Amino acid sequence: MKALLCTRYGTPDDLELADIAEPKAGAGEAVVKIHAASLNFFDTLIIAGKYQFKPSPPFSPAAEFAGTVESLGPGVTSVKIGERVVGYMTYGAARERVAIAADKLVRMPDTLDFDRAAGVCITYGTTLHALKDRAALKFGETLAVLGASGGVGLAAIELGKIMGARVIACASSDDKLAFARQHGADEGINYASDDLKEALRRLTGGRGADVIYDPVGGPYTEPALRAIAWKGRLLVVGFAAGDIPKLPLNLVLLKGCDVVGVFWGGFVDRDPQGHHANTRQLLDWCVQGKISSHVHSTYPLAEGAAALKAIAARKVMGKVILKP
Repeated sequence: MKALLCTRYGTPDDLELADIAEPKAGAGEAVVKIHAASLNFFDTLIIAGKYQFKPSPPFSPAAEFAGTVESLGPGVTSVKIGERVVGYMTYGAARERVAIAADKLVRMPDTLDFDRAAGVCITYGTTLHALKDRAALKFGETLAVLGASGGVGLAAIELGKIMGARVIACASSDDKLAFARQHGADEGINYASDDLKEALRRLTGGRGADVIYDPVGGPYTEPALRAIAWKGRLLVVGFAAGDIPKLPLNLVLLKGCDVVGVFWGGFVDRDPQGHHANTRQLLDWCVQGKISSHVHSTYPLAEGAAALKAIAARKVMGKVILKP
């Protein structure tokens, strides 16, 4: 079968399309035929050997997918052959088939297409865990979303609106802000041309944002924190800007606020039932049209390098899908 492989740490152009052996389901496993695999920003870091974990080459990027169950190993009762499922596997989904622990799979509704389903697990899963489980976002609160047009940013806008928040989208261009408004954002801040701290204060009447969703890091975290409300919550989601910021802790003291880590992968491992419940809720909302799981573009497996380069260049609004 075909697989997109990282045979050595490097750039997207170093990836190779190769023929590898078909997987077989071991005890407790299922083999899934992949119809759509979703790429995320962290895939650009994994193939470069710069992520928080470093798989040994050769391996495939792509951590989330949607497909159909083709075979089962001994002891599997949670899924059946022929069922449509979504799954999360850290890395390895950029190939035609995968063998995966069956308890990591969640059945997807029959009316949901594979492309949109493939993009639900990580971005929306991370965001629902962040807003519901970590920040306890309340109806009527103000949510500021950095990197608002990317995969997790879009998810934060849509889920914030479902939870009854006033959402301020923060992004690096007017086109990205227009896209964010199309998906429910109430206000927008272009932090490439406006002062983020002052703009957040202005749009909140000086009060500040109750919750700041930050998947960007770099030079944007501290000014956002300076515009947080009393007893606000800064959600540390990721560092797409590249640099991990260092915060003056006197700001946390003076604001009476919380800096809250969002490690979705750790949550999945430690609370699989909570993860499954969140995923089922997200898939239902997707079917109901409450979340878009917007697909920016699709690529054949052979063009995985181009897909990852588009993500790295910040040209993507929503999700990028590989079609094995």
